[in-house]
Amino acid sequence: MSVKSSSKSSIRFICQCCSKPLKLSQSVGTLSLSTTQQQPAPPLPLAPGKSGGTQAEDPTSRKETEIANLQDGASYGPLLDDSLMSWESSMSWETSNTFTLLRNVCCIRTLNSIQETILDIFDILSSEKEVDHPLCEECTNNLLKQLDTQITITESESQMYRRCLETKELTMCEDEMEALQMELKSLELEEARLVQELDDVEKNWKQAAGDLEAAQAETEKLDQQEKQFQRDYSILKQQQLELFDELMSLENQLQYAQIQLGRLMKTNIFHMTFDIWHEGPLGIINNFKLGCLPTVPVSWSEINAAWGQTALLLLALSKKMGLEFKRFQLVPCGNHSYLKSLTDDSVQLPLFHYREQSVFLDKFDLAMVAFLDCLQQLKEKAEKGGLRLPYRIVVERGQMEDPGDRGEYYSIKTFLNTEEQWTKTLKFMLVNLKRVLTWVSQR
Repeated sequence: MSVKSSSKSSIRFICQCCSKPLKLSQSVGTLSLSTTQQQPAPPLPLAPGKSGGTQAEDPTSRKETEIANLQDGASYGPLLDDSLMSWESSMSWETSNTFTLLRNVCCIRTLNSIQETILDIFDILSSEKEVDHPLCEECTNNLLKQLDTQITITESESQMYRRCLETKELTMCEDEMEALQMELKSLELEEARLVQELDDVEKNWKQAAGDLEAAQAETEKLDQQEKQFQRDYSILKQQQLELFDELMSLENQLQYAQIQLGRLMKTNIFHMTFDIWHEGPLGIINNFKLGCLPTVPVSWSEINAAWGQTALLLLALSKKMGLEFKRFQLVPCGNHSYLKSLTDDSVQLPLFHYREQSVFLDKFDLAMVAFLDCLQQLKEKAEKGGLRLPYRIVVERGQMEDPGDRGEYYSIKTFLNTEEQWTKTLKFMLVNLKRVLTWVSQR
């Protein structure tokens, strides 16, 4: 349709077919929108020398006359160029009743109002026809030529159909009719067969649709079961991993316990608890020296502690071997250990001594003799098991025999005894205890 700019005062028109700018005729501006809306379509002029015709006129000649009139009307051309005839010359304004005045026409009309009126006219024409307006002269002529050609073709086809109907050329012979009837029957049979096949296909389709719905429902159910199985599997997998971790932890603990057990089984608890060795004539138990020499002075507190460790060792060995002493009971109390008489509860023999307590020296000697008595009982128990101790004990005299030194005896008492001999006797006693300790540990 028409193209408007942003300003109302300047409206330009282009051809809706070739898009070329148009120059309007000066006579178009004299028309008003109300006159155009009420203006009836002018009758097409007749060809020269022809009248309106009568009812008896030949149809073919009447059509040719109408085509000629259309062509004559097309010679008026469009309303858009100065070379075209004005709207006043293309329409018949002889009768005053052909339009109705709707409003007063202003005597002074502006260019803007004229352009708006023309624009409204083109809009009305475009809504009434299939062709958009405005059109240039060349495009209008081409359009009219196309319309003339379509009218000519339509008229020739119409005349051909009329002649066919008049001459009854559409009638056929009986053979052709029978052939067509047979073809029609075959086509009807084919149609019936196709209809039946279509029904079968529809039934099969419905059955397939039902099967598909059942399969989809089963698939959905299986999907839900799969999800549930996956969740259950995840839970069981987690439990398996936790149990596996716990099993690995227990295996590691068991392996560690087995290693510790093997180490403990190889470990001699008596050897670890009671470490006995000697430095020359001095016997040592758990780093406590048992005895003294003029050249190696040892305090009585250390000697008392060594006696406490010795009493504890003898008591442990007796319990391990299942031996119960007959005359004395060992009571290990560190550096204040003592022996208690089993026949007289009031008799307690201390296995400790202080230099300031020389008045109790006889009790200390009696305690050491009683200790030898207990060691002799342990020796006899061990000899029954096949053990032979290197140093023989003479309990009645409180002495120990040294078989390597021409069978000399050394007293365990301090009374009328030298430090060297007393220390040597204590060393023999520790050697016998270590031999019994080794023998018990091997059992």
